[in-house]
Amino acid sequence: MQKKKRRKSESNKIVPFKEGNKKQSAKFSIFKRHKRHKNMFSHRSSTWSLPLILMTTLVTIILVIPSLVVAPFVTGDTQTQYAVETENENETENEQSSPEATDSTPVTVDVERTATEGNEVESVQLEEYVIGVVASEMGIDFESEALKAQSVAARTYVVNHLLNQPEIEEASITDGTQHQVYKSNEELRERWGQDYQKNIEKLTEVVEATSGEIITYKDEPIMPAFFSTSNGYTENSEDYWENEFPYLRSVKSDWDEGSPKFTDQRVFTLQEVESALDIILPKNTTFPIEITRTDSERVSELKLDTHVLTGRDVREKLELQSNDFSIEQNNDHLIFKTKGYGHGIGMSQYGANGMAKEGENYKDIIDYYYQDVSIQSISDIAPTLVSK
Repeated sequence: MQKKKRRKSESNKIVPFKEGNKKQSAKFSIFKRHKRHKNMFSHRSSTWSLPLILMTTLVTIILVIPSLVVAPFVTGDTQTQYAVETENENETENEQSSPEATDSTPVTVDVERTATEGNEVESVQLEEYVIGVVASEMGIDFESEALKAQSVAARTYVVNHLLNQPEIEEASITDGTQHQVYKSNEELRERWGQDYQKNIEKLTEVVEATSGEIITYKDEPIMPAFFSTSNGYTENSEDYWENEFPYLRSVKSDWDEGSPKFTDQRVFTLQEVESALDIILPKNTTFPIEITRTDSERVSELKLDTHVLTGRDVREKLELQSNDFSIEQNNDHLIFKTKGYGHGIGMSQYGANGMAKEGENYKDIIDYYYQDVSIQSISDIAPTLVSK
C-alpha cells in the first residue's frame, strides 16, 4: 500500500493545465513589456500600430493556444498510465497469492529447537530445512542419488506434517527423533570444521536437484518412513505400527549387508531384562523362549517363560538396534543378537546407497522402497501451503 500511495502523490504533482498556466504567464509578460515600452513607439507613425497589434495577436495565438490544447492530454495520459500500472500490480499480487503459486514461492518451517533454552522456535525456509535434515539423517559420504532420495523423503515428511498438524500446535516440527533430526547451518559448520564448505556445497547441489519435489500416493503426500539398515527385507507398516499403508510394503533389500550396523549383540542380566520389560523370570534355571516372526523375519511376538511381549516393545524397551533378534540364555544372562538397524519400514538408507552405487537414480530408489507412488511438485499437490 505504501508503494501505491507514493505513486499517487507523484501523480498529484501533475496539475491539470499547469503547463498552460506557464504559457499564459508568458502571454501576460508580453503585454506588460508592450505596455512598459509603449512610449518608445509613440513618436512613430500610426501606420505602425496595426502591424504591431497583428504581430502581438499572432504571438499570443502561437504561445497560448497550444498550451490549452496539449496540457489536458498530458495530464490525462499520465493518470491513465498510473491507473493501468496499479491494476497490473494488483493482478501480480493476486497471482502470487493465488493457489497457482509456483515452486519458487518460499515455504517456511517453524522448527522447535530442543537444545535451546525454552525450546525456541526457529523459522527456516523449506529447502534450507531439508539440507539440515539430510545432513543429520544420512551420511555425507553417501552417493548423491541416495542423498537426493533422502531429500525428497525429508521434504515429503515435513509437507505432510504441515498439512496435517493440529491447529493448536505452536511449533510445526521438532528438531529431534520425534520428527526429523535437523541441524542449523551454524551447527553443521561446527560439526564439519574444515570440511564444511565441501560438504555444504554437495548437499546444496543434491537438494536443489530435487527442489519442490515430494512423494505422493493418489495425489496425497505419503508418510515417507525411512530407517538406517534392513535385515535383508523392509517391513510392512502394520507389522510394526498399528496402521496399514498401501505404499509401505515389505521388499527385499540385499544391499544392507555392507552396512556397519547390519549386526549387533547386547548382553543383559536377568535383572536388567526384568526391570526394562516389567516382568519376573525364573532364577537359576532355564525357561522357555518362543519367537513368532513376521514375513520379513522380524519378531512379532516373544514369549519369555509365561510372559508374552511384542517384538516392538522388546526392541524399544531394551533399546535394541532392531526387532529382528535372537536370544540365547547363559546362566543369569540373556544374549540378544540383532540384524538391521531401525524399525524397518519404508526406505532403507544403506539400501538406497547400495542401489545408487549400482547406477540407480533417486527416482528408481523411491519407486522401489515406496510402492505405487509418484513424485510431484508441492505447488501441484499443496497449493494452499506454498501460497501462505
